[in-house]
Amino acid sequence: MDLGLSGRTAFVAAASRGMGRAIAIQFAAEGSDVGLCARDADALEATAASIRETGARAIPSAADVTDEAALTAAVQRTVADTGRLDALVVNAGGPPTGTFDSVADDDWNQAFQLLLMSSVHLVRTALPALRRSDAASILFVTSSAVRQPIAGLLLSNAMRAAVTGLAKTLAGELAPTVRVNTIMPGRIRTGRQESLVRQRHPDADLEQTIAEEAKTVPLQRFGDPAEFARAAVFLSSPGASYITGVTLAVDGGLIQSSL
Repeated sequence: MDLGLSGRTAFVAAASRGMGRAIAIQFAAEGSDVGLCARDADALEATAASIRETGARAIPSAADVTDEAALTAAVQRTVADTGRLDALVVNAGGPPTGTFDSVADDDWNQAFQLLLMSSVHLVRTALPALRRSDAASILFVTSSAVRQPIAGLLLSNAMRAAVTGLAKTLAGELAPTVRVNTIMPGRIRTGRQESLVRQRHPDADLEQTIAEEAKTVPLQRFGDPAEFARAAVFLSSPGASYITGVTLAVDGGLIQSSL
């Protein structure tokens, strides 16, 4: 299936590792040039090198998503270098773990900036270029916690739900020019997911623990970032031209709610 991404440009935030990295590389595999940002310049350059191996252009910018000026410059550089922007992937790392009794106001404020305000800033700076595209798309990477809160992840549970509300509202406000969707990863095996497993079971063998936790997933395993990326890139592509305002779970069947 031709997704219609050849010759287009995507921008992926938090693209140095994990799901963001996999999404950026998948865009390149489909023929898109890719702008990307992350805090770790060395890891970001490694992702850019993988993108260039496909023959696509990579425009990396070291930027923390909580730094509005750096984020704006990263998107603007991508548009300046490629002349366009067709797809924006709004993504950020997860905030610290914690419960209501352990989370302080500073933690709430930092999570607000990390997840919600970075989303606002990315969309705001990307919109002028997206509105010039004939197939514009915004995709927000959230979490299965949007449907089913995860114990110990209070900040993520709350803030990613807010991002989902933002996305759903934008799907109406930006139509028909820009499609807007969200995608919910479940247990995708990334460094972040492994870190959470270790926090839950600090004295256990990682592989054994993952195998045990995978039994709660109907497909009986954690997902690979590449599997998640294929779904994300499809939703962002002209191949999904009549899909907007949806939240897609990529979780191996973990969330079994009918809503």
